[in-house]
Amino acid sequence: MAELKFVVTGTPGVGKSTALNSVCDSLPIATEATTSDDLSAVKETTTVALDFGEVLLDDGTCLRIYGTPGQIRFKHMWEIISEGALGFIILIDATRKDPVEDLSIYIENFQPYISQTSAVVAITRDPDCSLEPYYNYLESNGLCFPVMCADPRDRDDMTEVLMALIAMLEFSN
Repeated sequence: MAELKFVVTGTPGVGKSTALNSVCDSLPIATEATTSDDLSAVKETTTVALDFGEVLLDDGTCLRIYGTPGQIRFKHMWEIISEGALGFIILIDATRKDPVEDLSIYIENFQPYISQTSAVVAITRDPDCSLEPYYNYLESNGLCFPVMCADPRDRDDMTEVLMALIAMLEFSN
């Protein structure tokens, strides 16, 4: 049985834990703690180490999916979780002050890993789903990744994001 390791990352509250809950075959393992900083105005708990879940594909391949904590103060966990990852899903909350800047933070911090593999960018909370600013950012930085709209609560949306990442990996081989 083949096993593939993927990482889901993005800002706090973007839907990383929710995405794992919606797409994994069983309830993911989560390391939630009560929010103790200014994020407490947005959510009661936050991921402090990682989330982990699995998806079994029809061909027997097991996708092991790790969700990172969103706060940059947990950057050391980003590095630990990224070791050996085959692909990355970057979730971006379109309702934040500067979502393109958010994308740049995650691209910059995960670049050493992404440059060895591939990534997909999924935009959340955007009813109009305007992808152009994100494609412009990627293009201006010499990057070519799929950008798509997705609702982390929706299993079909998150399955499409995973399949896009798998397609990118197959294309690069």
